[in-house]
Amino acid sequence: MATVLDRFNDPEKPGSPAANDGDAIGYRPNAGEPFMNERQQAYFRSKLHAWKEAIHQEAKDTLSQLQNDSLREADLTDRASSETDWSIELRTRDRQRKLISKIDAALRRIDDGEYGYCEVTGEPISLARLEARPIATMTVEAQERHERQEKVSREE
Repeated sequence: MATVLDRFNDPEKPGSPAANDGDAIGYRPNAGEPFMNERQQAYFRSKLHAWKEAIHQEAKDTLSQLQNDSLREADLTDRASSETDWSIELRTRDRQRKLISKIDAALRRIDDGEYGYCEVTGEPISLARLEARPIATMTVEAQERHERQEKVSREE
């Protein structure tokens, strides 16, 4: 089953933010231009909105399928399998609901002029990292330090 992340990362699939680069000429941010200029901000805003819309659409599809496909299996094993599948699907939707709040936070950071800068160091987050994870709030280095500190605190 294809997921939102599959569509999100595949420029060949309809509905993929990678397929809709924010304008008709296929703009991609590059390191040779001023960081987080208006064009880059518009690009990432468009990418985030498209990602959010894809998540909403997938949630609508799931809801529609839940309403149409009630558990009618007579066999207990088949019914248990279907219930497990739906449980996994609903957990995925819950994770995506949480992802929407992160997307909204990223959109607010664009509006506030803070998008693309590490919340810990204030340094620019690499464009490659923002392409791969548009909701990133830390540079790779700051994220690694954060994860090491979390691991140490869990072990104590």
